[in-house]
Amino acid sequence: MNLFASFAVNNLLWLIWYAFIVTNTELIHANGISCRLLHIILHYFLLTNYSWMLCEGFYLHTILVSAFSNEHKLVKCLMSIGWPVPAIVVLIYAALRFTSSDAADSMKCWIDEGNFTSVLVYPVCVSTLLNLLFLCNIVRVLLKKLRAGPAIGTRPPRSMLQAFRYQDLTLDVDPETFFVATLLLVPLLGLHYLVIPFRPPPGHSWEKTHDIVSAVTASFQGLCVAILFCFCNGEVIAQFKRKWEGSVLIRKRANSCTATTVSVSKLNRSK
Repeated sequence: MNLFASFAVNNLLWLIWYAFIVTNTELIHANGISCRLLHIILHYFLLTNYSWMLCEGFYLHTILVSAFSNEHKLVKCLMSIGWPVPAIVVLIYAALRFTSSDAADSMKCWIDEGNFTSVLVYPVCVSTLLNLLFLCNIVRVLLKKLRAGPAIGTRPPRSMLQAFRYQDLTLDVDPETFFVATLLLVPLLGLHYLVIPFRPPPGHSWEKTHDIVSAVTASFQGLCVAILFCFCNGEVIAQFKRKWEGSVLIRKRANSCTATTVSVSKLNRSK
């Protein structure tokens, strides 16, 4: 829920940024506090995307490796990381830009990258690399448990099986199915960003390709994660069916009650 909320707010802020700031040259040259504040909020929620992807990786890794971990306490611990840590990073970034004497850092509503972009880039790189390590260890441990067979204490937790789409499978999983299930974690953990960690220098032959790949992966990650882990999830689909069948049943009862009332009133008038 926190990851999806971060995706939704971040994408909404990007739409506002491009619709009302980037296209407004007068506002950009005025360099008011409002557009710079929007820049700070936008980059805060951008960092929360990565922090919650890291929290997802840490959560999946913990419930698999530590069999006796308290999931409720773990989620509370992650809540204290997912939202506050990006705020600290963004506040440091904003303070550096506000106090900088370089025009590249203070003009044009901070649209230009400036000299302190690395303050935002390094935490993102660390988050992505940690998720890569988590995924490698998750795959190692899960393969070990799958090969061990259905002995007591060797089966992965139900939450991990759900994450890997193994909730309806036995432990005898073929390598192709395991590979596909592992790939499902790539957009969830943001590991596709490893392909585009650094932007090529201006004028480079790969600059346009980098921009296109970066825009596509960033724009469709939330949709991809929502489809794979929400709309294609068996439990979510079952809940939708229950809600739909319940609403249909209520409508049928209401229609039946209305028809009965009309019939009774007609009968009374005829008498």
